[in-house]
Amino acid sequence: MRQKTLGLAASLLALTAGMASAESTVRFWYHFDNADNPMDELVSTFEEQNPEITVEAENIPWNSYYDNLYTSIIGGNAPDAAMVKMFAQPRLIEMGALEPIGDRIDSWEGKDDLQDNLLELTAAEDGSSYYLPVQYVVLYMYYRPDMFEELGLEVPQTCEEFREAANALTRDTDDDGQTDVYGFGFRGGKGGHDHWASFTLGREGADLTDNIESEAAVAGTQFVVDLFREDGVFPPSAPNDGFQETIGAFKAGKTAMTIHHIGSANGMVEALGDKVSAAPVPECGGGRWTAYGDESTAVMSSAEDKDAAWKWISFLSEAGNNALFNEATGQLPVTKTDRDEWSLHPKRFVEATAESLPFANLLPNRPETSDFVNTVWPVAMQRALTGEITAEEMNAEIAELYSE
Repeated sequence: MRQKTLGLAASLLALTAGMASAESTVRFWYHFDNADNPMDELVSTFEEQNPEITVEAENIPWNSYYDNLYTSIIGGNAPDAAMVKMFAQPRLIEMGALEPIGDRIDSWEGKDDLQDNLLELTAAEDGSSYYLPVQYVVLYMYYRPDMFEELGLEVPQTCEEFREAANALTRDTDDDGQTDVYGFGFRGGKGGHDHWASFTLGREGADLTDNIESEAAVAGTQFVVDLFREDGVFPPSAPNDGFQETIGAFKAGKTAMTIHHIGSANGMVEALGDKVSAAPVPECGGGRWTAYGDESTAVMSSAEDKDAAWKWISFLSEAGNNALFNEATGQLPVTKTDRDEWSLHPKRFVEATAESLPFANLLPNRPETSDFVNTVWPVAMQRALTGEITAEEMNAEIAELYSE
């Protein structure tokens, strides 16, 4: 009798232990500003499909998101999975906070549906995968097809064609002796480094951190300076123009081309209707370069159940789920299936984004890049555009930053 009792007790303990290991909770941190948050619906669907897993999704304010994330890691209270950007990857790796997921991605059924180049863009410096893409944007060129048609112009494919088109589009349309339409809206203020980079960093022999003083890189900066100082195809305010100024001028018909991503598309269409379209940035000096805006998810190394955490983040990057996720953010889904069926933005802008993805790039994940973006580039660019320094001197200032 005693043996039967002991056997029954052992069976109950085994069953209880099995139930405990089969029930997992995944704490997930994310940041959404949109009030139309689909996360509850996504969690509900996931939990219906995976009744052994509970997801606790917490929306952390963007302004304090990374401070909270780093603090939670140091304090031993990190979430099991989180939304993450590439600029944070080196620090998170250094902290030992990320779980490698390359093998999981390779065996994941959704891998082949990911859009081309996303896994390469989000890989660590050594090629390892810690991030799974969940949304993205890529910068491309907005242009006015009605103005191009009026002047018999083709959409420029090279920097040389771009310069010719920009000069033709810069004109006095009301015959008052003053230019009222400029060929290109250049962002010379903070954040405009992506405009400059599209004319500079795609050139063969140009590299931001290792070869920015090369002949090719200086030629790219000189090209930008000449467009303003010699050709006059940027508005006079270009050295100080920021996002609002460049987008506002384009919507108002004061510029015929500019560069931004799909986040501006619906506003452009609201202002201009079918008088706005998009194309990849031109090829300059043998190559193309455009900026990639990233957002991924990651499994944290401290996660108690890494399989459950992986199951959740891969769910968010699968067709259908990923579309719902991105309807709240205004960015683009990472799956080919969702891209082909995407209706949140007009198709021409989705296509321009997809066509630009193969040559999209990120700025280097180095501490100096913050200073490059926030101070060194905007100050140097303004001084170069106004003639205070030369293109060579501007690039030398960038080289000095990255040599420290």
